[in-house]
Amino acid sequence: MSFFRKYIFPPLYGLTVYFTIRLLNDSVSGKVFWDRSWKLNFTEQAWSVVMGFVVLWIFDRLFRWFDNRWESQLSYTRLAKELGYLILLNVVLQNLVLTPLAAFTDDGLQWADFVLINTVPLLYALIYYGVTHSHKFLQSYINGKVQLEKIMNDHLRTELKFLRAQYHPHFLFNALNAIYFQMDENVEEAKKTVEKFSELLRYQLYDQHQTVPISREIHYLENFIALQKLRSSARLELETSFDGLLNGEQVYPLLFQPLVENAFKYVGGDYLIKISLCKREKDIFMTVENSMHSAASPEISSGIGLANLKRRLELLYPDKHHFTAGPTGTSFFAQLSITVDS
Repeated sequence: MSFFRKYIFPPLYGLTVYFTIRLLNDSVSGKVFWDRSWKLNFTEQAWSVVMGFVVLWIFDRLFRWFDNRWESQLSYTRLAKELGYLILLNVVLQNLVLTPLAAFTDDGLQWADFVLINTVPLLYALIYYGVTHSHKFLQSYINGKVQLEKIMNDHLRTELKFLRAQYHPHFLFNALNAIYFQMDENVEEAKKTVEKFSELLRYQLYDQHQTVPISREIHYLENFIALQKLRSSARLELETSFDGLLNGEQVYPLLFQPLVENAFKYVGGDYLIKISLCKREKDIFMTVENSMHSAASPEISSGIGLANLKRRLELLYPDKHHFTAGPTGTSFFAQLSITVDS
């Protein structure tokens, strides 16, 4: 391929430009250039071959100079400058060689000759530029897409960290408040609660950046529920159901916790909470229902916990989740399903 590009393609390029000009000129004038003296035709074609080598050699040097200066990266600025130099060099070279050649042959230089000399070689030069740079155009496009994806991923990671930062202070305040009141009643139980609290924090601090087995998430929810029960009324009736089929499925942590926390936060009326987590084919399905006072506050479905949960689901499970939450009579009902790979 390098031999063809170095020794075969340049004369073909020069002769293609020459024959194109001649055919177009003959179409306008009604003449046929091959009826002229063979010496004149040979001289013009020989000059065209030489011009093919010279022009392509200059173009390649120009492209290498731009590659060294711009580190092979394409940009609008580089394209504009590169095309500008290409057009300028092409016009100068063709007018230095082909214009005098046309002026001293046949019936001299005509306007048609001048127009063809300045348009046909330029057209082929632009085609050559496009073909030789097609790989660079494609590579630049791919690099741009990769860079954009990297920026988007960095932005999403930053947003996820911000959402978690909003969640942690709220959880810490509730847990510490529960332990504070428990210490007045039973110090030993308070110590056990602190141990559970430490385990919850450890889970949050070290397991948030990757998926975890659903069994660990369930264990976390059980400890979290036990901690929340300390702050709840003695009237509370709690029903929990965790499907035994859930075991090795991988999920992002702390997605189910906001639903449970929301139920404990706003439970009222009959003080009934129902929590169910099960597997349905490829979906992990969770429902949380809590009774509430007849005059329910609109904050139940618009708090920061559920808002953060919705956004995290959009980032972590795009098109692979379904989430609904809202009042149903005297209860608040939340339902979340996530499609995961087993």
